[in-house]
Amino acid sequence: MEPVYSVTLQIVNDLGLHARAAAKLAKLAAKANSGVWVMKNGNTADAKSMLDILTLVCPKGTEITVCVDDTSDLNTLERIEALVRSGFGE
Repeated sequence: MEPVYSVTLQIVNDLGLHARAAAKLAKLAAKANSGVWVMKNGNTADAKSMLDILTLVCPKGTEITVCVDDTSDLNTLERIEALVRSGFGE
């Protein structure tokens, strides 16, 4: 199934998408009713899984795409976008 909506973002915080940042992203994704995915260079991770996100290895400057499977989760996608753009609050 193709995602309904996606956004491409750049990791801006100095430590990249490390454990604490991945946990924050996964916590937001867990609120979604449908699938939420993080993609990097053709690899896909379940955004609801911190460990799955970490397997993508995303240092500062990495471009990722975050997708949702259902329009009902666009609010979750917007919150994830804000989190990533803010450097995960770091």
